[in-house]
Amino acid sequence: MRRGIATFTLDTGKCPKWLYDRMVVLGREIIQILVAEYGPDEFIKRISDPVWFQSLGTVLAFDWNASGLTTILTAALKESIRGFENDLGLFICGGKGKTSRRTPEEIANWGYKLSMPDGQTNRLIYNSKMSAKVDSSLVQDGYSLYHHSFFFSKNGAWAVVQQGMNLEKQTARRYHWSSDNLKDLIEEPHKGIMTAVLSKDKTLNMTAKESDKNRSMSVEFVNGNFNALMKDIQILRKHSSSLSQMMKMKIDENQLTLLNLEDTEFTTHPVVNENFSQSKYLEKILWLLCERQPENYETLLQQKGVGAKTIRALSLVSEVIYGAEASYTDPARYSFAHGGKDSTPYPVDKKTYDQSIDILKRAVEKSHISLTEKKGAIERLANLS
Repeated sequence: MRRGIATFTLDTGKCPKWLYDRMVVLGREIIQILVAEYGPDEFIKRISDPVWFQSLGTVLAFDWNASGLTTILTAALKESIRGFENDLGLFICGGKGKTSRRTPEEIANWGYKLSMPDGQTNRLIYNSKMSAKVDSSLVQDGYSLYHHSFFFSKNGAWAVVQQGMNLEKQTARRYHWSSDNLKDLIEEPHKGIMTAVLSKDKTLNMTAKESDKNRSMSVEFVNGNFNALMKDIQILRKHSSSLSQMMKMKIDENQLTLLNLEDTEFTTHPVVNENFSQSKYLEKILWLLCERQPENYETLLQQKGVGAKTIRALSLVSEVIYGAEASYTDPARYSFAHGGKDSTPYPVDKKTYDQSIDILKRAVEKSHISLTEKKGAIERLANLS
């Protein structure tokens, strides 16, 4: 798997204590065995793979297609290594809701306890914060983040597993990040992209390569004159009703010219129903950006106060007025499966698939749990194939 965002139905209720306790025990056994055989960095790499993550949750007895697998599995894994972090060289921070907001503090505490250089600790905190900002502001797919877990090793390898929910669709979507071969926090940074259901609504995807010109022009705007930028924003406000009406019309994109500025023909934009009427907060953020002159898009995004609305406003100006298109394709391209025998949605990577199952099976067999529990875990694993 090379891409990974997973989508599931929303869960209600709580995980039974008897199940959670068993997940903690089995999770501890599996982690200790995997770290002993492959090292903490390899475990971090594998946990960032959405298929492997899902398989591990299933082995520990949670419903494979439920949103609760993410929150319960990460909580169980975090609890399972409590007190053994130093021995394993493995650390898990964050979690669901309020716990997710304590992630930077938890990373900082571990950095202090481990006597890590300040630069290394700060970089881990930065990666944690930026991954959350990217998935909440640059991937505007209708899912609001409510869970964020940050995994890292003493060697500096890290992974992020975070999840958002869409109450209207009653689904949740999980986002995976990995430091392994990560070259950019902005352009297509995810470890993988998979989903059970593709979004039928247009998604503003500013992480796509196709959005490069749009991102560059956004940076140009905030490195220019604030008054000039606000004139462009006023154009959006003036034509907001026309933009909204256009979104309701099913007209071939080559037949519609909404604005004829700079010889640019605007055809369609999925975020035009955003209300960019008089917003003092938006104007304040744009003014601060113009004052700070961010050198690139990543620096722009990391500024305090910059969120989805600011990104949408700059994206609209870039495309509507100056013709720098952004991507509106849902980044979750693949069905939640290992592939199909007819190569739909893509060929089965049988070698990697079998290897993943074999690794988990051997870990279960080596674990110090009862024969009944081993048999149940292996049976659940067999059902994945």
